[in-house]
Amino acid sequence: MTSFPLDRAPQWIYDFGSPLYVYDADRMTAQYRRMQAAFDADISVSFHYACKALPHLAVLQVFEQLGAGLDAVSLEEVHLALHAGFSPERILFTPNGTAFKELEEAVALGVRITIDHLELLEEFAHTFGSTVPVCVRINPHILAGGNAKISVGHIDSKFGISIHQLRHLLRIVTHHELHIAGLHMHTGSDIVEVESFMRGVDVLLDVAQHFQGLEFLDFGSGFKVGYRPGEPTTDIEALGAAMSERMREFQAQYGSPVALVFEPGKFLVSEAGAFLTTVNSTKTTPSTLFAQVDSGFHHFPRPMLYDAYHHIENVSHPGGVHRLYTVVGMMCETDTLGYDRKIAEVRSGDILAFHNAGAYCSSMSSNYNSRVRPAELLLVDGVPQLIVRREDWQQQLARQVPLETLTLSL
Repeated sequence: MTSFPLDRAPQWIYDFGSPLYVYDADRMTAQYRRMQAAFDADISVSFHYACKALPHLAVLQVFEQLGAGLDAVSLEEVHLALHAGFSPERILFTPNGTAFKELEEAVALGVRITIDHLELLEEFAHTFGSTVPVCVRINPHILAGGNAKISVGHIDSKFGISIHQLRHLLRIVTHHELHIAGLHMHTGSDIVEVESFMRGVDVLLDVAQHFQGLEFLDFGSGFKVGYRPGEPTTDIEALGAAMSERMREFQAQYGSPVALVFEPGKFLVSEAGAFLTTVNSTKTTPSTLFAQVDSGFHHFPRPMLYDAYHHIENVSHPGGVHRLYTVVGMMCETDTLGYDRKIAEVRSGDILAFHNAGAYCSSMSSNYNSRVRPAELLLVDGVPQLIVRREDWQQQLARQVPLETLTLSL
Protein backbone atom coordinates (compact mmCIF):
# COMPACT_ATOMS: atom_id res chain seq x y z
CA MET A 1 0.00 0.00 0.00
CA THR A 2 1.30 3.43 -0.94
CA SER A 3 -0.36 6.80 -0.66
CA PHE A 4 0.74 10.39 -0.59
CA PRO A 5 1.90 11.31 2.92
CA LEU A 6 -0.54 12.71 5.46
CA ASP A 7 1.46 12.28 8.64
CA ARG A 8 -0.25 15.33 10.10
CA ALA A 9 -3.40 17.30 9.39
CA PRO A 10 -2.46 20.14 6.98
CA GLN A 11 -4.21 23.47 7.35
CA TRP A 12 -6.16 23.08 4.12
CA ILE A 13 -8.16 20.25 5.71
CA TYR A 14 -9.68 22.90 7.95
CA ASP A 15 -9.84 25.57 5.22
CA PHE A 16 -12.07 23.45 2.96
CA GLY A 17 -14.13 21.67 5.61
CA SER A 18 -14.92 18.07 6.46
CA PRO A 19 -15.48 15.53 5.08
CA LEU A 20 -13.17 16.07 2.12
CA TYR A 21 -11.78 14.10 -0.80
CA VAL A 22 -8.26 15.01 -1.85
CA TYR A 23 -6.24 13.75 -4.84
CA ASP A 24 -2.60 14.12 -5.84
CA ALA A 25 -1.90 14.87 -9.52
CA ASP A 26 1.77 13.94 -9.06
CA ARG A 27 0.84 10.41 -7.96
CA MET A 28 -1.51 10.00 -10.94
CA THR A 29 1.27 11.12 -13.27
CA ALA A 30 3.77 8.73 -11.68
CA GLN A 31 1.41 5.77 -12.10
CA TYR A 32 0.77 6.66 -15.75
CA ARG A 33 4.49 7.01 -16.46
CA ARG A 34 5.14 3.70 -14.73
CA MET A 35 2.69 1.94 -17.05
CA GLN A 36 4.28 3.53 -20.09
CA ALA A 37 7.77 2.45 -19.02
CA ALA A 38 6.71 -1.16 -18.44
CA PHE A 39 6.37 -1.96 -22.15
CA ASP A 40 9.18 -2.37 -24.67
CA ALA A 41 9.79 0.60 -26.95
CA ASP A 42 8.99 -1.37 -30.13
CA ILE A 43 5.43 -2.17 -28.93
CA SER A 44 2.69 0.30 -29.82
CA VAL A 45 0.65 0.70 -26.64
CA SER A 46 -1.84 3.29 -25.44
CA PHE A 47 -3.65 3.74 -22.14
CA HIS A 48 -7.25 4.89 -21.99
CA TYR A 49 -8.17 6.16 -18.54
CA ALA A 50 -11.35 4.41 -17.30
CA CYS A 51 -13.02 7.59 -16.12
CA LYS A 52 -15.82 5.84 -14.20
CA ALA A 53 -13.23 5.52 -11.41
CA LEU A 54 -13.03 9.30 -10.93
CA PRO A 55 -14.71 11.37 -13.66
CA HIS A 56 -13.98 14.97 -12.62
CA LEU A 57 -13.00 17.39 -15.37
CA ALA A 58 -9.74 18.36 -13.65
CA VAL A 59 -8.70 14.71 -13.36
CA LEU A 60 -9.63 14.02 -16.97
CA GLN A 61 -7.50 16.96 -18.05
CA VAL A 62 -4.50 15.60 -16.14
CA PHE A 63 -4.64 12.43 -18.25
CA GLU A 64 -5.45 14.30 -21.45
CA GLN A 65 -2.29 16.38 -20.97
CA LEU A 66 -0.30 13.19 -20.36
CA GLY A 67 -1.42 11.93 -23.77
CA ALA A 68 -3.83 9.26 -22.55
CA GLY A 69 -6.98 8.17 -24.28
CA LEU A 70 -10.23 7.75 -22.39
CA ASP A 71 -12.55 4.81 -21.76
CA ALA A 72 -16.18 5.93 -21.41
CA VAL A 73 -19.03 3.60 -20.45
CA SER A 74 -21.85 6.11 -20.86
CA LEU A 75 -22.72 8.95 -23.20
CA GLU A 76 -22.46 11.30 -20.26
CA GLU A 77 -18.84 10.25 -19.79
CA VAL A 78 -18.27 10.81 -23.52
CA HIS A 79 -19.56 14.36 -23.21
CA LEU A 80 -17.39 14.95 -20.13
CA ALA A 81 -14.34 13.72 -22.02
CA LEU A 82 -15.03 15.98 -24.99
CA HIS A 83 -15.57 18.89 -22.59
CA ALA A 84 -12.22 18.10 -20.93
CA GLY A 85 -10.43 18.37 -24.27
CA PHE A 86 -10.16 14.79 -25.54
CA SER A 87 -10.49 14.51 -29.30
CA PRO A 88 -13.19 12.01 -30.40
CA GLU A 89 -10.72 9.51 -31.83
CA ARG A 90 -9.04 9.20 -28.40
CA ILE A 91 -12.31 8.15 -26.74
CA LEU A 92 -13.43 4.52 -26.60
CA PHE A 93 -17.16 4.17 -25.86
CA THR A 94 -17.57 0.75 -24.22
CA PRO A 95 -21.13 0.49 -22.88
CA ASN A 96 -23.11 -2.61 -22.06
CA GLY A 97 -26.86 -3.08 -22.20
CA THR A 98 -27.22 0.32 -23.84
CA ALA A 99 -30.01 1.45 -26.14
CA PHE A 100 -29.19 1.61 -29.84
CA LYS A 101 -29.94 5.33 -29.94
CA GLU A 102 -26.92 5.88 -27.68
CA LEU A 103 -24.70 4.14 -30.22
CA GLU A 104 -26.16 6.35 -32.95
CA GLU A 105 -25.35 9.46 -30.94
CA ALA A 106 -21.83 8.18 -30.25
CA VAL A 107 -21.31 7.63 -33.98
CA ALA A 108 -22.45 11.20 -34.62
CA LEU A 109 -19.94 12.43 -32.04
CA GLY A 110 -17.14 10.58 -33.83
CA VAL A 111 -15.91 8.44 -30.93
CA ARG A 112 -14.76 4.84 -31.27
CA ILE A 113 -17.37 2.25 -30.33
CA THR A 114 -17.27 -1.17 -28.68
CA ILE A 115 -20.27 -3.53 -28.91
CA ASP A 116 -20.67 -6.47 -26.56
CA HIS A 117 -23.59 -8.56 -27.83
CA LEU A 118 -24.68 -10.03 -31.15
CA GLU A 119 -28.17 -8.55 -31.38
CA LEU A 120 -26.86 -5.01 -31.00
CA LEU A 121 -24.05 -5.73 -33.45
CA GLU A 122 -26.57 -6.89 -36.05
CA GLU A 123 -28.64 -3.74 -35.58
CA PHE A 124 -25.47 -1.68 -35.91
CA ALA A 125 -24.57 -3.57 -39.09
CA HIS A 126 -28.01 -3.00 -40.63
CA THR A 127 -27.72 0.73 -39.96
CA PHE A 128 -24.07 1.50 -40.68
CA GLY A 129 -22.74 -1.48 -42.64
CA SER A 130 -19.02 -1.14 -43.29
CA THR A 131 -19.02 2.67 -43.04
CA VAL A 132 -18.24 2.88 -39.31
CA PRO A 133 -15.38 0.91 -37.71
CA VAL A 134 -16.36 -0.99 -34.59
CA CYS A 135 -14.71 -2.97 -31.81
CA VAL A 136 -16.32 -6.08 -30.35
CA ARG A 137 -15.96 -7.28 -26.78
CA ILE A 138 -15.24 -10.97 -26.26
CA ASN A 139 -16.09 -12.90 -23.09
CA PRO A 140 -13.18 -15.36 -22.61
CA HIS A 141 -14.97 -17.40 -19.90
CA ILE A 142 -12.17 -16.88 -17.39
CA LEU A 143 -12.93 -16.37 -13.71
CA ALA A 144 -10.66 -13.59 -12.49
CA GLY A 145 -10.76 -10.77 -9.98
CA GLY A 146 -10.75 -10.51 -6.23
CA ASN A 147 -14.51 -10.17 -5.68
CA ALA A 148 -17.49 -11.78 -7.43
CA LYS A 149 -19.03 -8.35 -7.99
CA ILE A 150 -16.05 -7.20 -10.04
CA SER A 151 -15.31 -10.44 -11.92
CA VAL A 152 -16.74 -9.88 -15.39
CA GLY A 153 -15.17 -12.40 -17.79
CA HIS A 154 -16.78 -15.65 -16.61
CA ILE A 155 -19.51 -17.63 -18.35
CA ASP A 156 -22.37 -16.20 -16.27
CA SER A 157 -21.29 -12.59 -16.79
CA LYS A 158 -23.51 -10.16 -18.69
CA PHE A 159 -20.46 -8.71 -20.46
CA GLY A 160 -19.16 -9.58 -23.90
CA ILE A 161 -19.80 -11.99 -26.74
CA SER A 162 -19.01 -15.56 -25.72
CA ILE A 163 -16.05 -17.24 -27.38
CA HIS A 164 -18.53 -20.06 -28.07
CA GLN A 165 -20.45 -17.64 -30.31
CA LEU A 166 -17.44 -16.94 -32.51
CA ARG A 167 -18.92 -18.64 -35.60
CA HIS A 168 -22.12 -16.60 -35.28
CA LEU A 169 -20.07 -13.43 -34.84
CA LEU A 170 -18.01 -14.18 -37.93
CA ARG A 171 -21.14 -14.79 -40.01
CA ILE A 172 -22.51 -11.37 -39.04
CA VAL A 173 -19.19 -9.69 -39.81
CA THR A 174 -18.83 -11.42 -43.16
CA HIS A 175 -22.42 -10.95 -44.29
CA HIS A 176 -22.47 -7.24 -43.53
CA GLU A 177 -18.81 -6.64 -44.43
CA LEU A 178 -18.33 -4.99 -41.05
CA HIS A 179 -15.09 -3.15 -40.40
CA ILE A 180 -13.87 -4.71 -37.16
CA ALA A 181 -11.16 -2.33 -36.02
CA GLY A 182 -10.51 -3.92 -32.65
CA LEU A 183 -11.22 -6.71 -30.20
CA HIS A 184 -11.79 -6.09 -26.49
CA MET A 185 -11.51 -8.22 -23.35
CA HIS A 186 -11.81 -7.47 -19.64
CA THR A 187 -11.87 -10.31 -17.13
CA GLY A 188 -12.21 -8.47 -13.83
CA SER A 189 -10.54 -6.32 -11.21
CA ASP A 190 -7.92 -7.02 -8.53
CA ILE A 191 -5.86 -9.30 -10.76
CA VAL A 192 -2.54 -10.07 -9.05
CA GLU A 193 -1.03 -12.95 -11.00
CA VAL A 194 0.42 -12.05 -14.39
CA GLU A 195 -0.10 -15.66 -15.48
CA SER A 196 -3.87 -15.38 -14.90
CA PHE A 197 -4.02 -12.27 -17.03
CA MET A 198 -1.97 -13.91 -19.78
CA ARG A 199 -4.45 -16.79 -20.04
CA GLY A 200 -7.07 -14.29 -21.14
CA VAL A 201 -4.57 -12.66 -23.48
CA ASP A 202 -3.98 -15.97 -25.23
CA VAL A 203 -7.72 -16.47 -25.70
CA LEU A 204 -8.13 -13.06 -27.34
CA LEU A 205 -5.06 -13.51 -29.54
CA ASP A 206 -6.46 -16.82 -30.78
CA VAL A 207 -9.76 -15.11 -31.61
CA ALA A 208 -7.88 -12.29 -33.37
CA GLN A 209 -6.51 -14.70 -35.95
CA HIS A 210 -10.04 -14.92 -37.39
CA PHE A 211 -10.18 -11.19 -38.19
CA GLN A 212 -8.19 -9.35 -40.82
CA GLY A 213 -7.22 -5.70 -40.66
CA LEU A 214 -7.36 -5.28 -36.89
CA GLU A 215 -5.97 -1.96 -35.71
CA PHE A 216 -5.88 -2.64 -31.97
CA LEU A 217 -6.46 -5.21 -29.25
CA ASP A 218 -7.95 -3.86 -26.01
CA PHE A 219 -7.10 -5.93 -22.92
CA GLY A 220 -9.04 -3.85 -20.41
CA SER A 221 -7.36 -3.54 -17.04
CA GLY A 222 -8.19 -4.86 -13.58
CA PHE A 223 -4.69 -4.44 -12.18
CA LYS A 224 -4.56 -4.71 -8.42
CA VAL A 225 -3.41 -1.96 -6.11
CA GLY A 226 -2.55 -2.55 -2.45
CA TYR A 227 -5.15 -1.54 0.12
CA ARG A 228 -3.52 -3.13 3.16
CA PRO A 229 0.07 -2.47 4.24
CA GLY A 230 2.25 -5.10 2.55
CA GLU A 231 -0.56 -6.40 0.33
CA PRO A 232 0.58 -7.82 -3.04
CA THR A 233 -0.13 -5.82 -6.17
CA THR A 234 0.07 -6.47 -9.89
CA ASP A 235 3.69 -6.48 -11.02
CA ILE A 236 3.10 -4.10 -13.90
CA GLU A 237 6.72 -4.36 -15.07
CA ALA A 238 6.48 -8.16 -15.34
CA LEU A 239 3.16 -7.79 -17.14
CA GLY A 240 4.64 -5.30 -19.59
CA ALA A 241 7.56 -7.59 -20.35
CA ALA A 242 5.29 -10.62 -20.88
CA MET A 243 2.86 -8.67 -23.04
CA SER A 244 5.63 -7.16 -25.15
CA GLU A 245 7.09 -10.60 -25.90
CA ARG A 246 3.67 -12.13 -26.61
CA MET A 247 2.67 -9.30 -28.96
CA ARG A 248 5.87 -9.67 -30.97
CA GLU A 249 5.06 -13.35 -31.44
CA PHE A 250 1.46 -12.57 -32.37
CA GLN A 251 2.36 -9.87 -34.88
CA ALA A 252 4.85 -12.18 -36.60
CA GLN A 253 2.00 -14.70 -37.08
CA TYR A 254 -0.63 -12.08 -37.92
CA GLY A 255 1.49 -10.38 -40.54
CA SER A 256 0.81 -6.75 -39.67
CA PRO A 257 1.24 -4.42 -36.69
CA VAL A 258 -1.59 -4.26 -34.14
CA ALA A 259 -1.62 -1.71 -31.32
CA LEU A 260 -2.12 -2.62 -27.66
CA VAL A 261 -4.75 -0.78 -25.61
CA PHE A 262 -5.34 -0.90 -21.85
CA GLU A 263 -8.08 0.80 -19.81
CA PRO A 264 -6.65 1.41 -16.32
CA GLY A 265 -8.80 3.28 -13.83
CA LYS A 266 -8.15 2.17 -10.26
CA PHE A 267 -4.46 1.59 -11.00
CA LEU A 268 -4.02 5.24 -11.99
CA VAL A 269 -6.05 7.03 -9.32
CA SER A 270 -6.68 4.80 -6.28
CA GLU A 271 -3.41 5.51 -4.49
CA ALA A 272 -3.65 9.18 -5.48
CA GLY A 273 -6.67 9.76 -3.24
CA ALA A 274 -7.44 10.16 0.44
CA PHE A 275 -10.76 10.74 2.16
CA LEU A 276 -10.67 12.90 5.27
CA THR A 277 -13.32 12.81 7.96
CA THR A 278 -13.78 14.39 11.38
CA VAL A 279 -14.53 12.30 14.47
CA ASN A 280 -17.84 13.44 15.91
CA SER A 281 -17.47 11.29 19.00
CA THR A 282 -16.25 8.02 20.43
CA LYS A 283 -18.71 5.56 21.92
CA THR A 284 -18.09 2.55 24.13
CA THR A 285 -20.51 -0.37 24.24
CA PRO A 286 -20.14 -3.67 26.16
CA SER A 287 -18.29 -5.18 23.18
CA THR A 288 -16.92 -2.38 20.98
CA LEU A 289 -15.17 0.97 20.99
CA PHE A 290 -16.60 3.03 18.12
CA ALA A 291 -15.12 6.06 16.39
CA GLN A 292 -18.08 7.91 14.85
CA VAL A 293 -17.18 10.14 11.89
CA ASP A 294 -19.03 12.88 10.00
CA SER A 295 -19.54 10.74 6.91
CA GLY A 296 -20.62 7.22 5.96
CA PHE A 297 -21.16 4.82 3.10
CA HIS A 298 -23.01 7.52 1.14
CA HIS A 299 -19.59 9.15 0.65
CA PHE A 300 -17.40 6.06 0.98
CA PRO A 301 -19.31 3.06 -0.38
CA ARG A 302 -16.61 0.45 -1.03
CA PRO A 303 -16.44 -1.10 2.48
CA MET A 304 -20.19 -1.73 2.51
CA LEU A 305 -20.48 -2.63 -1.19
CA TYR A 306 -17.43 -4.88 -1.58
CA ASP A 307 -16.31 -5.54 2.01
CA ALA A 308 -13.30 -3.52 0.91
CA TYR A 309 -10.47 -2.66 3.27
CA HIS A 310 -9.12 0.91 3.39
CA HIS A 311 -6.24 1.77 5.68
CA ILE A 312 -7.29 4.36 8.29
CA GLU A 313 -4.95 6.77 10.09
CA ASN A 314 -5.46 9.42 12.72
CA VAL A 315 -3.60 12.35 11.10
CA SER A 316 -4.42 14.73 13.96
CA HIS A 317 -2.85 12.57 16.65
CA PRO A 318 -0.48 10.15 14.86
CA GLY A 319 1.77 9.65 17.87
CA GLY A 320 -0.97 8.52 20.22
CA VAL A 321 -1.18 5.11 21.84
CA HIS A 322 -2.89 2.68 19.47
CA ARG A 323 -6.26 1.31 20.48
CA LEU A 324 -8.75 -0.94 18.74
CA TYR A 325 -11.63 0.94 17.08
CA THR A 326 -14.52 0.16 14.80
CA VAL A 327 -14.99 3.20 12.58
CA VAL A 328 -18.62 3.92 11.69
CA GLY A 329 -20.54 6.56 9.81
CA MET A 330 -23.67 8.47 10.69
CA MET A 331 -26.06 6.85 8.24
CA CYS A 332 -29.28 5.30 9.49
CA GLU A 333 -27.95 1.86 8.49
CA THR A 334 -25.26 -0.50 9.62
CA ASP A 335 -22.59 1.82 8.32
CA THR A 336 -19.21 0.32 9.16
CA LEU A 337 -16.16 1.72 7.39
CA GLY A 338 -13.58 -0.37 9.25
CA TYR A 339 -13.84 -3.18 11.83
CA ASP A 340 -11.41 -3.58 14.74
CA ARG A 341 -8.66 -1.26 13.51
CA LYS A 342 -5.55 -0.34 15.45
CA ILE A 343 -5.55 3.46 15.28
CA ALA A 344 -3.67 6.08 17.30
CA GLU A 345 -5.93 7.15 20.15
CA VAL A 346 -8.98 8.91 18.73
CA ARG A 347 -10.52 12.04 20.28
CA SER A 348 -13.54 14.07 19.23
CA GLY A 349 -12.49 16.51 16.52
CA ASP A 350 -9.60 14.39 15.22
CA ILE A 351 -9.17 13.94 11.47
CA LEU A 352 -9.17 10.35 10.21
CA ALA A 353 -7.70 9.71 6.74
CA PHE A 354 -8.93 6.80 4.60
CA HIS A 355 -6.27 5.82 2.06
CA ASN A 356 -6.74 4.56 -1.51
CA ALA A 357 -9.77 6.78 -1.91
CA GLY A 358 -9.15 7.91 -5.49
CA ALA A 359 -11.20 5.23 -7.25
CA TYR A 360 -14.90 4.38 -6.90
CA CYS A 361 -15.49 6.50 -3.81
CA SER A 362 -16.60 9.95 -4.93
CA SER A 363 -17.84 8.55 -8.24
CA MET A 364 -20.21 6.16 -6.41
CA SER A 365 -21.32 8.56 -3.70
CA SER A 366 -24.96 9.50 -3.12
CA ASN A 367 -27.32 11.80 -1.23
CA TYR A 368 -28.73 8.97 0.88
CA ASN A 369 -30.38 10.27 4.08
CA SER A 370 -30.51 13.58 2.17
CA ARG A 371 -26.91 14.22 3.14
CA VAL A 372 -24.83 16.49 0.91
CA ARG A 373 -21.67 15.44 -0.90
CA PRO A 374 -18.25 16.78 0.12
CA ALA A 375 -15.87 19.17 -1.57
CA GLU A 376 -12.96 17.71 -3.55
CA LEU A 377 -9.40 18.98 -3.97
CA LEU A 378 -6.60 18.26 -6.42
CA LEU A 379 -3.03 18.79 -5.26
CA VAL A 380 -0.83 20.09 -8.07
CA ASP A 381 2.82 20.33 -7.01
CA GLY A 382 1.49 20.03 -3.46
CA VAL A 383 -0.80 23.05 -3.76
CA PRO A 384 -4.52 22.32 -3.18
CA GLN A 385 -7.03 23.44 -5.80
CA LEU A 386 -10.78 23.13 -5.32
CA ILE A 387 -12.17 21.02 -8.20
CA VAL A 388 -15.64 20.12 -6.85
CA ARG A 389 -17.62 22.41 -4.57
CA ARG A 390 -19.34 21.12 -1.45
CA GLU A 391 -23.07 20.68 -1.94
CA ASP A 392 -25.70 22.32 0.21
CA TRP A 393 -29.15 20.95 0.97
CA GLN A 394 -30.88 23.54 -1.23
CA GLN A 395 -29.20 22.00 -4.29
CA GLN A 396 -31.14 18.82 -3.63
CA LEU A 397 -34.36 20.82 -3.95
CA ALA A 398 -33.33 22.10 -7.38
CA ARG A 399 -34.22 18.77 -9.04
CA GLN A 400 -37.61 18.57 -7.37
CA VAL A 401 -40.74 20.19 -8.76
CA PRO A 402 -41.90 23.02 -6.43
CA LEU A 403 -44.86 22.08 -4.25
CA GLU A 404 -46.88 25.11 -5.30
CA THR A 405 -47.00 23.82 -8.89
CA LEU A 406 -48.43 20.42 -7.90
CA THR A 407 -51.93 19.25 -7.10
CA LEU A 408 -51.58 16.94 -4.12
CA SER A 409 -54.95 17.16 -2.39
CA LEU A 410 -56.07 13.65 -1.51
